[in-house]
Amino acid sequence: MTALQLLPLVPSGDVPTRTSTDRLEVLTALLASPTVDPMFREDVIVVPRDHLVYGWACGVPACERPLAAHRDYCHTHDVKWLALRKQGMSVTEFQRTAEPLKPKAWFDPPPCVICPDVPAWATDGLCYLHSSRWTTYRGYYRRLHGSEVEFDTWLRDQSSFPAFGQCLVEPCSDLADNPLKLCRRHATRYRKAGRPGRAAAPGPNWARWLDRGEPVPIEYRDKARFDQWCRETGLVNRMNGKVSLLGLRPLVKAEIQWTMFHHGNGPEEASQWPLAWLQYVADACRIQQVNSLIDLDLEACRAHADTIVSLMLKYLRLVYFTREDTKDAGFIETDHFGVRFPGTGSHFDLTLISQRWLRDLVWDAVAARLTADPPRSRTTFETHRRGCVELSAFLEAQAPGGGHDPTALTAAHMTDFIADQRYRAEHGLKSLGAHTQGRGPDGGSTPVTRSTMAATFNGARRILRFALESGEAERIGLPRSFIVTLPTGRYKSGRRRPFPDDVARALADETNLSNLEDFDPSDRGLRDAWEALVLTGRRCNEVLKLRLECIGRLNSLPMFWHDQTKVGNYDQAIRIPERLYRRIQQRQEKTVTRFIQRFGRPPTPQERLKIALFPRKQKNRRMLESVSYGWFSENFRDWIGTLDIAHVVAHQARHTLATNLLKNGADLSHVKRYLGQFSEAMAEHYVHLANTDPRLEEALNALWVAGPGSAEPGLMLSGAEPMTRQEAEALAIDLTHRSTPAEGGFCTFQPVVNGDACPFNLNCHSCDKFVMSGADLVYWHRKREQWRMLSERAPDSTTADYLHEVFEPTARAIDGLEKALAAVGLLDDALALDLRRPQDYFGKVWSTAFRAQELAHTQQEDDAA
Repeated sequence: MTALQLLPLVPSGDVPTRTSTDRLEVLTALLASPTVDPMFREDVIVVPRDHLVYGWACGVPACERPLAAHRDYCHTHDVKWLALRKQGMSVTEFQRTAEPLKPKAWFDPPPCVICPDVPAWATDGLCYLHSSRWTTYRGYYRRLHGSEVEFDTWLRDQSSFPAFGQCLVEPCSDLADNPLKLCRRHATRYRKAGRPGRAAAPGPNWARWLDRGEPVPIEYRDKARFDQWCRETGLVNRMNGKVSLLGLRPLVKAEIQWTMFHHGNGPEEASQWPLAWLQYVADACRIQQVNSLIDLDLEACRAHADTIVSLMLKYLRLVYFTREDTKDAGFIETDHFGVRFPGTGSHFDLTLISQRWLRDLVWDAVAARLTADPPRSRTTFETHRRGCVELSAFLEAQAPGGGHDPTALTAAHMTDFIADQRYRAEHGLKSLGAHTQGRGPDGGSTPVTRSTMAATFNGARRILRFALESGEAERIGLPRSFIVTLPTGRYKSGRRRPFPDDVARALADETNLSNLEDFDPSDRGLRDAWEALVLTGRRCNEVLKLRLECIGRLNSLPMFWHDQTKVGNYDQAIRIPERLYRRIQQRQEKTVTRFIQRFGRPPTPQERLKIALFPRKQKNRRMLESVSYGWFSENFRDWIGTLDIAHVVAHQARHTLATNLLKNGADLSHVKRYLGQFSEAMAEHYVHLANTDPRLEEALNALWVAGPGSAEPGLMLSGAEPMTRQEAEALAIDLTHRSTPAEGGFCTFQPVVNGDACPFNLNCHSCDKFVMSGADLVYWHRKREQWRMLSERAPDSTTADYLHEVFEPTARAIDGLEKALAAVGLLDDALALDLRRPQDYFGKVWSTAFRAQELAHTQQEDDAA
C-alpha cells in the first residue's frame, strides 16, 4: 500500500501551473524564505531540547535523558511515575522528589583529548584507539613496575591519529573512529550483524600505518555486501534530538524539511511528531529510494509513519496545487480561501462525482460560498456533495452516455431520479452513490431514508439552481426543464422529548453516575460534563468547550460563564447550583494538575483563560483543545446501553429543563433568555406542555422579571393583569368609517384619508392618529423579533441597550394590543390572520382598532403598577 496519493498532475496547458512545474523548485524557494528556521534547511536537523514543538527534554527538572515518544518524561521516569501514581502520589510531589538522571551515552561525543578530529569513546576523553592503547600500556606498566602509571605522563608521549571522516552508514552524521570508517555505535552493530562482507584491517599490527600517518588498507571478502550493509543500516540512536535526512533523494528531503517547518508553525494544538517517528519516515524513504512521499509504501514502514506521512501530504497538497489546479484535479481546499471549519481538515473531495460538468458546478458553488459568506460548518457543503454524488451515480447508470453530456438530459431523467430515491427510501435500499471512501462490496453507500432523501434533493437542487442563476446552465447546455423538475426535500423529524420521570431518576441515580465514570478511564470529565448539561440545560458543545476559568461568584452567587457560539452570545453567565459549582472546582484542580505534570509549573492567569476545562488526550500540546462531541456521545451512548431505560440522547436534557422551567412559572421569554435562543418561537420548540395546561396559563399571566444572572436584571419579561372588556371597548375605534391603510396599521387623520399629503412626513408610528388593529398583530410580532435579533447580534451591550430603548414604546403598544384583543375575544383570530384580503376588510378583527399611543400608555400604567 502506498502513501495517501496526491491527485494526478494536471496536464500542461498554455498557462503553466504549480503542478506542472518542478516541485523541488517550489519547495526550495519556500525553504529559502527568511521566515524559515535555518535548522530545517540542513541535511541533519538538530532540534533544541526545549523547542516549542519538537522539544525532547524530560519533564523532570534537570533530567538530561531524552523524552519517550508521546510521554511527559524519559522512559525511566515515566515507568516510576506510573507506578507512583497508582499509589496515590501527586504529580507535584513526584516532580519535587524525582532525581534527575544523566544520559547513558553521549548524544554528540566530544573530540578526543589527543585527536581533535576523532570522537571520544570513553569518559576519560580518549578515542577508541587511544583508550585501547592506554588500557594495554597501564596493564603492562603495572606488571613491570608494580605501580600505577600517571595518565598525564603517558598522555604527553602520544601523537594524534588522522581523521577517519564521516561514518559510512548513509544516515549517520557521526564521525568515524576506526579504519573501517564507522562510528563507534555502528562498529559495534557491524560486529553484532556478523561482519557482512568481512571488512577488516590487515593483521594485528595495522596501527603501524596510523603511526606513520598513512591510511590503513582495508581487506574485504565481499565489498559489495559491506557497501549494501552501510546503505541499508539505520541509525543506532534515534533519541538524540536529531532527524537525519542523509541519503535521501532531493525532492523527498525537501518535502520532509518543509512539512516539519510548516507543522511546527501551524496551530498550537497540532498532532505531535516525535523525532524518533520522523526518523522512521526518513529511513523508510531512504531504504525504498523514493523520489517523493507519494511513492512511499507504508506497509513496509515502521509504526506511526503512515499517520505522519498522511498529514505531510495534506500540507504538500496546498503547495503543489493552486486554487485553479484543484478544480481540474477534482477537489477543493478551504485553506485556499482562508477558511478552516472547526474540527475538520481543509480537503474537500469531489472525485465521487463522475460527470465533469456536475463536479465543476459543485466546485464553483462551494468556491462562491467560501468567498462571499462561509457557513459555520462544512455540513452545508456535505449536503451539496451528497445530493450531487447520488445524482451522478444515477445518471451514470441510467442516462445516455452516463450523463456526461448535459445537453442530452431531459425532465424525464430527473423524474426517474426522483422516483428511484423515493423507492429506495420506502424500502430501505442502499444508495447508488458511495458517499464515503469506504471499502467492501457496497463501498461507502448507506441506506436511503426519508431524511437522507430530503438532504439529497435539497443538496442537488441548490447546485442546479446555482447553475441556473449564474448562467452556467445555459453555457453548458443543461436544460432548464431538467433543473426545475427536482423538488425541495420537505422531511422534518420529530422534536426531542423531555426525559420521562423514570428515565430522569435513572440518569440522576448516584450509582449509575458512578458507573458513568468507568466509561472515562482517562478521567477527562465525562460525568462532570453530563451533570453540567442536566443542571444548566446548555447545548452540548457549550459545556464541552468550556475554558478553565468558567465559574466564579457574583454577589456571593455561584455563576457559570460560557459562550453561546451558535447564536453569537459570548461570555454569558447563568446562576448554577452550589453542587455543580463544587464539582467544576474539582475538575479545575484535575486539569491544573495535568498542566503541571506536562510543564512542571502551574498555569499563568493568561493561560487559565485559554486552557480547556475538559482537555482531550491526543493532539493537545498546550491543552487548549477540548474533548470532542463524538467522544462524549459515544461514551454516553455506551453508558445508556448499560441502563434498563429507553434510548435517549444528551440533548433531551435541554428539552427537559425548558419544560420544567415553564411548569414552575417561567414564561417563554424567560425560557428564551435562559436557554440562549434567537426567538420565542425557538423556545416553544423546547417546551412540551399543551396550551390548555392550567399551569401554563398561570405562568403566562404571572409577573416575571429577569434574574440576577441575566444580561438585564429586573427587565420586565411579561405583562401584568389582563385588560378588562370595558377598558378595551373604551379604547376601540370603528374603522368601517373613514381611514386609510398605513405600514402596520391605519391612519385616521382625515386630511390624509381624503388624499392630502401627510403633514407629519409619514412618521406614522409616532403619530397619535395612527391606530393598530388585530390584523396587524402578526406583523408587529415579526417586527419585535427582528429588533430582538438585531439587539442579540449587537457588537456590544451599549448598542443592544440602545436598540431595546428605541423599540420600547412600540413593544408596549404591542403588549397593549394583545391585552385589548384578548379582552374583546379576538386574540386567537388575530394570531391566525396573516394575509390582508379585500373581503376581510370589513371583518371584526379588521374593523376593531385602537390608538397606538393609548395602547402604549395603558401598558405603561400597568408596568408602573
